[in-house]
Amino acid sequence: MDDRNPLVRLQDLQHFLAAGTLEESLAQQAEMTAALVGAASCSIMLLNSGEGAAMRMSVYARHGNLPDEALQASVGPGEGIAGRVLATGKALLVADISKSQFALLARGRAGAGASLICAPIRIDGKLVGVINAAGAAGQPAFGETELRLLDVTALFIGKSIQVQQLQHLLDSRFAQLALEREAQVPVRTSYQNPEDVARVLARSFFKELTKGGFAPAQIISATTEIIDQLNNHLRQEK
Repeated sequence: MDDRNPLVRLQDLQHFLAAGTLEESLAQQAEMTAALVGAASCSIMLLNSGEGAAMRMSVYARHGNLPDEALQASVGPGEGIAGRVLATGKALLVADISKSQFALLARGRAGAGASLICAPIRIDGKLVGVINAAGAAGQPAFGETELRLLDVTALFIGKSIQVQQLQHLLDSRFAQLALEREAQVPVRTSYQNPEDVARVLARSFFKELTKGGFAPAQIISATTEIIDQLNNHLRQEK
């Protein structure tokens, strides 16, 4: 564990608004969070589908070793430790997983420490994900100090995501005009409903092509190109 005073450790948060892509920024934040709370591993999970009881999240960034099943998992409210935080919206400390209600999950943690902490990530009060930190084998268990530090860190990560998304929107004049004109959604709050934003942009794209005199076959060709670009991007990510 980091022996510095918690207030001194909080000074490290000034580096959380990192440059680069969202993925690069989150990876840096996972690494810095692990160092801040003295964790062997740290993962950042973000919502990627569904709403309410049907929402799901998965790992977007991590530092340290995580089981393959954790990296590939899609987690919903109430499922496991991260799912509990997603459901309650409250940070959670598990001092010893083998002596907790999550003891069955300990079987996939060979060589890992018994202590875990998790905290919700929010943007303007809306829950968008969860950050998890696991202790190292043989190290002291996490306490309330580490839990509070993780909770504060989650606030900074939420702000970092917000800044990244706003920067991307502001880089696109088309996106700004589409949001303001089609849905009267201010650019500064559009990140709160990314699926709605995607639908607005799709409708605006279709209308602009139609106004430009493009035939249905040409519009289909344009959308096919978008799908091809997406498939290429997904293959590169894998």
